Amino acid sequence: MGADSSVSFRARDYLSPKYWPMWIIIGLLRLVAFLPYSAAIGIGSLLGGLIYFVSGSKNRIVDTNLRICFPDKPVEERERIKRACYRNIGISVVEMALCWWWPDRRLQPLVELEGKEHLDAVLDSGRGAILLSGHFTSLEIGGRLLALYLPFQCMYRTQRNALFDSYLYTRRSGYLAAVVSRKDTRRLIRGIRDKIPTWYAPDQDFRRERNVFAPFLGVQAATITAGSRLAQTTGAAMLPYYPERKLDGSGYVLRIGPPLENFPSGDVVEDAAAINRSIGEFVRLHPENYMWIHPRFRTRPPGEASVYA
Repeated sequence: MGADSSVSFRARDYLSPKYWPMWIIIGLLRLVAFLPYSAAIGIGSLLGGLIYFVSGSKNRIVDTNLRICFPDKPVEERERIKRACYRNIGISVVEMALCWWWPDRRLQPLVELEGKEHLDAVLDSGRGAILLSGHFTSLEIGGRLLALYLPFQCMYRTQRNALFDSYLYTRRSGYLAAVVSRKDTRRLIRGIRDKIPTWYAPDQDFRRERNVFAPFLGVQAATITAGSRLAQTTGAAMLPYYPERKLDGSGYVLRIGPPLENFPSGDVVEDAAAINRSIGEFVRLHPENYMWIHPRFRTRPPGEASVYA
């Protein structure tokens, strides 16, 4: 079942032995949801350490990404960021348990929202709003917590494991205004025009979509142009939205920034660069919170060799 399915999750559809490992993971997450927040996050950090040791080739991708994005940082600092990134990946797995099973009353004390006035001003002016974000390790919990304050829709990419895909889609549908397939552009545009804030993360290498090359953290990166088209078609503003874990482990800060200026500009390359600058600014502040395991620079400009060779 993909994101464009209207059928609710049914456990009996996933009884085949090939789904048993995922059922075990879901069951363990359900147990974690009974723990206090600090204990759950501690388990996530330990899980991240385990993921670090079994990641294999993913470690090489992380090392390459950090080396080319932060060439001035010493090797020791890049190693610290890598290990912290893996810890946060483990925490993000545990945070799914909080997203799926914790009621609003348990989540509310964990979160602060800053900058909602920027979004309110856009919506009050009659424009739609696109919430520009990135693939941070706090992505899932950031969406669940933002839903405590306002209804919004998100784009969805079908997951490889059918059980996980169905379960994740159903759970997200329980707290979001809409979960829209990346392929269903018409529905997404309709939601934006209806003034439903729309979560948008264009910072991965989507080879099969329309791309231009624009710098991301100083490195030319294939960047999709869908953001320009969505803003142009709907008249929506593009506002930065970044969920941040507090360093003291007490919860989260959700930050909404003012709209990007002169967006869309009429130049898709400049728009892509503006998007990458916004995401990159947050990555520079919190590099340990970014999903460095993704081969962001897989697609190279013509004539350039792979950076991951």
